[in-house]
Amino acid sequence: MKRAHIPNYLDRKWLILLLTTSVLFLLLFLTVALDHSKYSSTADFDYGRSQFAALDPDFGDGNDRLGLPKLPRLAYLLSGTKGDVQRLRRLLQALYHPRNYYVLHLDLEASDAERLELAKYVKSEGVVRRFRNAMVVGKANLVTYKGPTMIASTLHAVAILLKRAKDWDWFVNLSSSDYPLMPQDDILHIFSYLPRDLNFLEHTSNIGWKENQRARPIIIDPGLYHSKKSGVFWAKERRSMPASFKLFMGSSSVVLTKPFLEFCIWGWDNLPRTLLMYYTNFQSSIEGYFHTVVCNHKDYQNTTVNHDLHYIKWDNPPKLHPITLTLEHFDDMVQSGAPFARMFATDDPVLDKIDKELLRRSSEQFTPGGWCLHNSVVHRGTCLVHGNPNVVKPTVKAV
Repeated sequence: MKRAHIPNYLDRKWLILLLTTSVLFLLLFLTVALDHSKYSSTADFDYGRSQFAALDPDFGDGNDRLGLPKLPRLAYLLSGTKGDVQRLRRLLQALYHPRNYYVLHLDLEASDAERLELAKYVKSEGVVRRFRNAMVVGKANLVTYKGPTMIASTLHAVAILLKRAKDWDWFVNLSSSDYPLMPQDDILHIFSYLPRDLNFLEHTSNIGWKENQRARPIIIDPGLYHSKKSGVFWAKERRSMPASFKLFMGSSSVVLTKPFLEFCIWGWDNLPRTLLMYYTNFQSSIEGYFHTVVCNHKDYQNTTVNHDLHYIKWDNPPKLHPITLTLEHFDDMVQSGAPFARMFATDDPVLDKIDKELLRRSSEQFTPGGWCLHNSVVHRGTCLVHGNPNVVKPTVKAV
C-alpha cells in the first residue's frame, strides 16, 4: 500500500501546538510563582512571620544623623544547584548585612536533603536569626540555563521579595559561582550616593551573530513541563525579527530597581507579558528579557547604566563563556572597581585572598562592618555581638 503524504501544514500545526504549550506552561509557572505563599513553601523555613523582619526603628539611620544620604537596602537572589550548599553558605557569609534581604534558591536538581541543610544553616545562624532577613525557597524551581525557566525562577524570587520585604531599593541576582569584591559597607555607602532609579545591566541592540544564533531560531524548553532537567530542542522553522519592539541583549547579571521589577511583575501595560511570551522560545532568554523590557518602555529606557557591576574575563571570540578566575586575575579584579566578579571554582585559593585582603573576613565568618563587633573574648568568631545595623564604616577605597 502506498504511504500517505503528510502535508507541510501539519508540521506547522505541530510547531504551533508546541509553541502555544510552552507559552501556557510559562504563564502557569509564573502564576504559581506569584502565588508564592502556596507554592514556594518558604513558610517551612521562615521564622513565624509572614514577611522579613523590619529593622528596629530605634536604631535610626546612622547616615541621617551625620547628614549623609540615606542608606539603601539591597535584595539578593543567591542561586545554585546540586552540590552548591557550601558555596551558597560561603557566599551568604561574604555578602551578609542586616540591612539587606537574601533569598537562597537551590534548583530542582539539588536534593531535598541539600535544601534542608541550607535552610537549617540559615535558621540556626545567630545573627541571621536575630535580623530574620534571609530565607530558603523550599519548593525549588527547575532551571534549564538555556531556556526561559531561569527567567521564571528569577521572577519568582522577585515576587517573594515584593510580598515579604517592602522596603528594598535594588535587586541583585548572583549565582554560586559569583563572589563580592567589596564589603557590603562599601557597596551600601557607594549606592547611597546614586539616584534610586538607575538600572544596571549590560545591554546592546547591536546583537550581531546572536540574531541568527539566538533571535531567529525557535526553541522548546522541556523544563517548563518536565520534573527533570534536559536540554532544549530546536524547531525546524525560524522566525523573523520583531517589528513592534527592538531586541536588546547583554549579560545575565543585573542590578535592577524595585519600581522596574514591580512593572515586570504587575505590568500595568502589556509590554512585560508580551516579551515574556516572546522570550519563552528564545535561547538564553535571561540575557535579553529584562534588557528588552527596560529599553523599550518610555518610563525606564533612560534609567539604564550599561554595566552589570561584575568583573568577568571572557574566552576568546565569540566570548560565549566566562573564564574561571584564579590568583593571576586578582590584581585586575581589584583595579576594575567592580563590586562583584564571576566565575570562580569551588574554594579556589583566590577566594581566600579576596576574603583576607578585600573583605577582611575570616573563614566561616561574616564580612565585618559597622554593624559587626568582634567578639574576641569568647573566641567564637565575629559578629556574635552587633552594634547599630544602620551604621556603615566604608573602607578608604569606597570614600
